[in-house]
Formats: sequence, C-alpha cells, structure tokens
Amino acid sequence: MAPALYDTHDQHPSRDWFEGNTWFEPPYSPYSNKRRSPAKRLSDTLARHRDYRRSYTGQDTVRLVPVSPPSPVTPTKHNILEEETSAESYGLKTSPHIHQARRYLGLHPTAPLADHHNTAPHSDLPWPKIRAALREPFAEFWGTFTLVLFGDGAVAQVLLSKDQTSAPGGHGFGSYQSISWGFGLGLMLGVYVAGDSGAYLNPAATLTNCLLRKLPWRRFPMYLLAQVAGGFAAAAVIYANYITAIDAFEGGRGVRTVAPNPTATAGIFATYPQPFTSKAAQFFSEFVASAILMFVIFALKDDSNNGVAKGGGNWFPLALFFLMFGIGSCFGWETGFAINLARDFGPRLLSYFVGYRGVWSAGGYYFWIPMVAPFCGCATGGILYDLFIYTGPSPINTPWFGLYDFFHPRRTLARRITEHKREGIV
Repeated sequence: MAPALYDTHDQHPSRDWFEGNTWFEPPYSPYSNKRRSPAKRLSDTLARHRDYRRSYTGQDTVRLVPVSPPSPVTPTKHNILEEETSAESYGLKTSPHIHQARRYLGLHPTAPLADHHNTAPHSDLPWPKIRAALREPFAEFWGTFTLVLFGDGAVAQVLLSKDQTSAPGGHGFGSYQSISWGFGLGLMLGVYVAGDSGAYLNPAATLTNCLLRKLPWRRFPMYLLAQVAGGFAAAAVIYANYITAIDAFEGGRGVRTVAPNPTATAGIFATYPQPFTSKAAQFFSEFVASAILMFVIFALKDDSNNGVAKGGGNWFPLALFFLMFGIGSCFGWETGFAINLARDFGPRLLSYFVGYRGVWSAGGYYFWIPMVAPFCGCATGGILYDLFIYTGPSPINTPWFGLYDFFHPRRTLARRITEHKREGIV
C-alpha cells in the first residue's frame, strides 16, 4: 500500500513520503493559511520541518531534496561531445516579434536549436535571429534543393552524354537507371538536410500530413513556397553547370527546344510524357506512383508497424532511397515520375525563363498533370494506409471515417485551433 500523505494522529506528512520526495506545502494542507505573508509561511514551514526531523532522526538539518542523491558521474570525452552535438534547447533568446512571426507561420514560437546557440557570441546578431525564425522553411528549401540537384543532375548527364563514344562502352556516361539512382540519392540526402522541418520536400506529402497527421494548415503555404523555390534554385544551378553542354547538344548557342525535337533538352528540368500516352494514362501513371510513395512513407513512420524500426529510426532516409529508386525503375518511363509539384513546376519555370518556349503547351498541355496528380495520389495512398493498417490518431479512425469532421468544418477547425493554442503554436 502506498504511504498516506498525512498521518491522522499528528497531522504531519508521513515520513516515507517526505524522505522519498521533495517536500512542498500542498494546497489543502492543514497548515496553509492564506492570510500569512509569504515570508511568514516559509518560516513556519521550515520550523515544522525542523521539528519533524528532530522527532524522527534527532537531526536539526532541513533537507528539501531526496535523501539519497545520485552519485556524481564524470562523463567521458565521447559523452561530452555527444551531449554538445545532440542536445536541443527551446529557450530561444529572440525578440517577441520573432516569436509572433513564427506563430503566424504556424510554427512553434521557439525553434529547436543547439545548446550553444544562446551562449554563442553571434546569437544576438540580426541574421541568427532571422535564421532561427525561419529555420523550418529554410530546411525545406535546402532539402528540396538537394533532391532536385541530384535528380536533374543525373538527367542532364545521361541525356547530354548519350552520344559520347569516349564513355565506357561507347554509349554515354549513364543509363536510365542512373536517373533513378540520382533521385534516390537526392531524396535520401535531402531528408538528412531538412530534418528540422520534418523533411517533407513535396507539397503533396505536406498536404497529406495536414489532412491525416495534424500538421498545422498554416504551414502548408510556407512549405509549398520553400519547396518550389528550392526546386527552382537547384534547376538554375544545373543549367549554369551544363550550359555549354546544352549548347553543343542543341546545335548552337542559345538554341533551346522542347520534345518531341530529337535534340530537345527541356527534359533535363521538367517531365514530359511519351507521345503515345493518353491524358488518362498520364494521370494514372503519376497517381499510382504518388500513392505508392505516400503509402510506404506512412508505413515507415508508423511506430505500431512491427515490420519497420520505430518511427523509421536512422534507416528512414535509406529506406526512402530504395523507395524512390523502385518507383523510378518500375513506374518512371511513361511520364518521368515527377510525383512532386516542386520537383517539376520549379524547374519548368526556370526552363521557361532561360528560353525554352513551349514548356507549358508541350505534350498537349501536360504541365498540369504533375501538379495535380501527386496531390490526389498521395492523399489516396495515405487514406488507404490509415484505413487498413494504421491504428493511431487519424481522421480515418474517427466516427464515419472522418466524414463527421468533413461535414462539420467549423467544429473541426475550432478543435484544431484549440490544440494548437495548447501547444503554443497560435
């Protein structure tokens, strides 16, 4: 039986409870008297402690800590280094204006930062404060940048070198599988880069997490802009790196063409379908690949799924590499497996600005399919996983599979806002 909080014979706290815990005066203690000043209450409390310990132990020392403190342990050099590099602090030393900005963006008022941030000499400078306020959008930008940089870089090398007889085998420096490798590596490394934001790197994946995993909706526009900007910037770097090779491949300086021209290089930046595919086939190809992507991601992040490490663990980025490689190898030929608005629209916009005309009308105005199909596919893949496998918090695991919330949007929105206020987001 647990010891009683108060002894009935003397109205003193029990000895067992006192010696095992830090003592404080409970709100309903028989000694509490709200008319006494704080100093008087503290003095009376210490006097009672002294009388109590003298009656039981014969000691006059008042100890307000556990009787058996843990023995000091001197950490090794490796442990100290580990603590310095892995610890996080949410006590951000920034102005209230930055906290308000983060709340407005749907972020936690304080950003996750290393312990040494608040004591670093540069912590009060303007840029560190801006960087802390926009830490997650910056992470999404650079994560998507890494994804597109490696993926489009692989496409550029394979396409522009296909007639190079100096390559091993005489058929260019790369094959179609090189593209799958490039996007797989880009996704894996992008997840490592964007760990602070959740590493969504895909507007469709971001939207699905808003729908099914309670990601604040106010983060979606901000993440969307950061992801598209990251794809645009990566395409600009690829273009600057391969501009002379593009001129040589196209047959002249400044010549820029779009498929079905045999020397077209617009496919380096955006996806274009095979000419024999119909609009329904194009949409379905992107839809299926996107659904597979989201279904497997939810499986990898499901703690209750015994087939994977808890929460994906350190294997999550590597698993995403194999996932992207598999999608590219199995579903990439017909449409180029965009499965990501930021990966297609951002580079397509860049290609338009640098002189590629017809990027919007090519393939019978195909450009809208990689923008719309991934949203439908990712949402469907997430719903299927929650419907048949996932047992955690999800709108699917509510009455009528979330339709009640769908038909009562005001009540749902009010509940979400209340939850965010409790978490300090709004």
